[in-house]
Amino acid sequence: MILFLLTFFLVYGGLHLYFFLRLRAAFPMTVGVQAAVGLALVFCILTPLIVRLAERLGYEGGACALCYLGYLWMGVVFLFFAFSLVMDGYRLALFFNERIGHMDISRLLPTARIIFLVPLAASLSVNVYGYTEALNIRTERLVVETDKLPKGVDKLRLVQLSDVHVGMIVREDRLQRMAASVRAADPDILVCTGDLVDGQLDNMTGSLRILQEMPARLGKYAVTGNHEFYAGLEQALDFTRKAGFTVLRGEAVEVAGMIHIAGVDDPAGKRTGEGRQISEAELLSSLPPGRFTVLLKHIPQVDLEAALSFDLQLSGHTHKGQIAPFNMVTGFVFPYHSGDFIMPDGARLHVSRGTGTWGPPIRFLAPPEVTVVDIVRK
Repeated sequence: MILFLLTFFLVYGGLHLYFFLRLRAAFPMTVGVQAAVGLALVFCILTPLIVRLAERLGYEGGACALCYLGYLWMGVVFLFFAFSLVMDGYRLALFFNERIGHMDISRLLPTARIIFLVPLAASLSVNVYGYTEALNIRTERLVVETDKLPKGVDKLRLVQLSDVHVGMIVREDRLQRMAASVRAADPDILVCTGDLVDGQLDNMTGSLRILQEMPARLGKYAVTGNHEFYAGLEQALDFTRKAGFTVLRGEAVEVAGMIHIAGVDDPAGKRTGEGRQISEAELLSSLPPGRFTVLLKHIPQVDLEAALSFDLQLSGHTHKGQIAPFNMVTGFVFPYHSGDFIMPDGARLHVSRGTGTWGPPIRFLAPPEVTVVDIVRK
């Protein structure tokens, strides 16, 4: 966790330094004004910590407002940096044309003010759009054929939530949208593949009630994600169980004599010393054969030995980058980035883009999803 925070604030601080240097080049400022702007940017960098502190001290209203402003600003400064790189690429191309083609590029070079204002305007526009995209939940559908359903059962519908991040930003209004998608799907089984919660969970009665009322005829099941351990494991587990989910931590259950559902802890639990580390292959191989088996696992990594024993793995975590072009980073780290994949032995993997948001309450080219999986008789 300490390493994560150090890395985060190093990168986030670097983005703010870049923004400050571009601003200063575009609009020359006195030393006093530079100092004031610098202090404001330092406050923005520290906003995530200030929000957590305010929440713990009981200033929930102020913490919520500051959380929205701080994380919206995070989206602005990240996209400003991304669009600035595009502008820098344009300037670099002009530079090479001047050197190689002996062109006069003086009239094509943008001024320092244009270099600052164009990426800022583009960033603000994408953030406005991204806020609406984050509210537009898509229903993704997956059909899996199998000969492992018991006699008399021709279809079983499973609905997946992932990376909801209930907390300061994802509350009743956003959860109601998710609940509407779940109700429309009318699931037999509802699962959550980690990161249901995010941060302290005070005064969450309304959010808890919405989760409790999400329908699932044969039960609800969940696994831990990394944020359950960051938020405080016991508090997160208590919230998840009160929401009606059975939390599977290196465990498997048989549901109504129809299918097996197994779940494992996120590897973040190993770093905090709170996780239950168990061999997936050992867990799955201990199940009676002949039943369709679903593995719930937060991170989209496949244990190929375990893949011999499951039919479908459901994962999340990546958010598909949440905000393009960050998807290029998450796509590099996680080859199974988003969507459906077939393993060499025929097992399936579905990686959800996530249903909520982490950090900035926006999405860009990575809309949120509720996944509907129909397991049907072959």
